[in-house]
Parts: sequence; C-alpha cells; structure tokens
Amino acid sequence: MKKTILVFGVISGTILAVMMVATLPFMEKIGEDKALIIGYTTMVLGGLLVYFGTRSYRDNFSGGKLSFGRAFAVGILISLIANCFYVGTWEILYHKFMPDFAEKYSARMVEHAKASGASQERIDQVKRQAEDFQRSYRNPVYVIGMTFLEVFPPFLGITLISAAILRRKIPAPATT
Repeated sequence: MKKTILVFGVISGTILAVMMVATLPFMEKIGEDKALIIGYTTMVLGGLLVYFGTRSYRDNFSGGKLSFGRAFAVGILISLIANCFYVGTWEILYHKFMPDFAEKYSARMVEHAKASGASQERIDQVKRQAEDFQRSYRNPVYVIGMTFLEVFPPFLGITLISAAILRRKIPAPATT
C-alpha cells in the first residue's frame, strides 16, 4: 500500500508543481480568469491520479476487493502527498520569486472593485479586506493553510467519488 500511495502521490504532486511553475510567470499575460481555469484543470488532472492509484491498489494489492473506507484511506493519503508538493512549490515560489504577492493581489482586488463600478462604500470595504489579507499573509501558518485549502477540496471530492466507484466486494462462492 505504501508504494502505491507514494508513487501516485508523487506523480500527482509533480503534475501540480510543474504546472504551477510553468504557468505562474504568465499569469499577468493570460489573465486571472484563464489562470484560475488552468489551475483548477491542473488540480483535476492531478486528482485523477487518486482514482488511478486507488484502482491500482484494489487490482494489484487487495485481491480485487476494496471497501469504501480502505479506498478512501488510499485516496486521501495520495491527496495529502500531492497537496504537500503543491504547498511546498507555492512556498518556494512565493518566498523566492514573489515576495510582493499579497500587495499585488490586494491592489488587484481594489482595482477590480473600482472597475466594476462599485460604490465608494463597497470600494472602502474591499480596501479593508485587502489590508486584512495582506496582514494575514505575513503569517506563514496562514499562507500554508490557505494554500492547502486551495487544492484540498477538489482532491477530497475526487477521493470520495473514487472510493464510491472503486469499492468492490468479492461475492462468496456459491455452494451447491
């Protein structure tokens, strides 16, 4: 079980990390909306390794049978490894190449509110939220937690769906 979890977790995490490194330099050129689409598509592609890893475990190590609980355990462990790669990659990129991320992101929040024609009251509210975000982003625990929460929900969903699809009980042999 350990080998399956490690192999599929590392492959999934590598997909997430490589795509983050490959697309982040172009985020301003492609725009935030397209960057989000690419990011979540990458998460789903990386998450597919949860399904394949769980199926591999069922077919190769558990004799073709797999309970929902065991399938969930395999899937969630693959997800956690992949998420660690994602968080680790973001931490490196953020600290080494984008230390001003929070400031730029906050400025975009305010600009977006202004461009959308929001009232001055709404713009002031967004400014306060942007300041709160900047303050929170100075805390490494906050950054790690928020980065983890970016990718964990899609992986959790894929894990639950995979466990439901891949569970299989081997019927008892019929006696005559």
